[in-house]
Order: sequence, then C-alpha cells, then structure tokens
Amino acid sequence: MNDQASNESVPVVLLHGLWMPGLEMALLQQRLEPRGFHCRRFSYSTFQSGVEETVGALAACVAGFGDGPVHFVGHSLGGLLLRHFFAAYPETAPGRSVTLGTPHAGSRVAQVLDGLGPTSWLLGSGRRMGLMGDAPAWPAGRELGVIAGTMSLGMGLVVPGLSQPNDGTVSVEETRCPEMSDFLELPVSHMGLVVSEQVANQTAAFLHQGHFDHAAA
Repeated sequence: MNDQASNESVPVVLLHGLWMPGLEMALLQQRLEPRGFHCRRFSYSTFQSGVEETVGALAACVAGFGDGPVHFVGHSLGGLLLRHFFAAYPETAPGRSVTLGTPHAGSRVAQVLDGLGPTSWLLGSGRRMGLMGDAPAWPAGRELGVIAGTMSLGMGLVVPGLSQPNDGTVSVEETRCPEMSDFLELPVSHMGLVVSEQVANQTAAFLHQGHFDHAAA
C-alpha cells in the first residue's frame, strides 16, 4: 500500500476496549480526521455479545465502505478483536492497523482476574477474544503498528506480577506482536493512549506512511 492511497481520505475504523462504550474514542477521531481520514467508531458490547456476533457486526461496518482500503485503530481489547476479524475475513480490503495498549501476548491482569473466580465475569467476552493470549495470529502481510504506554497508572498497580514498564494495565512486553511492522513506546497510561495528542500524531504517521515518526517521539 503506497502513501498516495493512504492520503486520500481512507476510512478508519476505531475500536474501543473492554468495559468501554466507544465514546472515549471521540477525541482520537477528532484529531485524525483533519489529517485526511474519515473515522467511524465501532461500538460493541464486551459483555452481552459473543465473539462471532461482534466480528460479524464489524464485517458489516467495513462492508459499508465499499471495496477501497480501510484502516483500523484498536485500543486494548479492540486490537484483539481485529485479530479475530482478520482470521474470519482474510479477504478484507488492504489497509494499515495500529493497536494501542493491546495485550497481543495475553494480559496478566486478565489472567489474575480470571483466576480469582468471583471476578472472572469482569472479563466479559474478552476472555474468549484473546486476553488469555490465545487470539488468532496477526495475518502475514497486513501492516501493523503497535504503540505501548509506559506510564504506570491503572488497576495493574494492585495486580501482582505485572512486569515493568507498563501503562498501568498492560505491560510493554505484552503489547508486542511477532508480526508487527513497527513498535513505539510513549509515556502515557492505558486510558491516556486514546486521549494523547502525541499518540494521535503517531497513529496518523503510521496510517499514512507505514511507520512511526521515531524522531518526534
């Protein structure tokens, strides 16, 4: 995919994380759209909807854009949803993806909550979506940029065993995906990833160019 295609108002689907309604992606949307992207926030229930149902709804959303390229930005669990989506729909139109604080290698916080029994319900459909580290592999040839936060501010502070550095919920190590095209660490918390102007700038850079602006980080 060349830069020219990336700059022609390519649609961008924004996917939120666990426990979130999708409204928290609005600021990221507002920052991406002036940079030549047409964003759509995809909302899904992380408790009431099954993985297959959510993936089917996402496919319908993407189909609405036609046959051209479509980019994706997934925060946390949203990035794992993308892995299920691409596994189920491998012929999806080309496009770049950025994941923000997604635990591609599994989530220590989720594993602890799951192991406690009474708190396992808090994971909703996230457990089946890959929080345990069993999401489908990222498809070869589809460009992926990974941004990890390093500001330890979140529920991970009270969960034993979360390695440093981390964003307060997901460790930097957990965000790494073997198939990623580029990787960047930024001094933001897990929720800060969706409100940080620096994250928005770097996301736009990857969607346009296929790599982050490391000199500006």
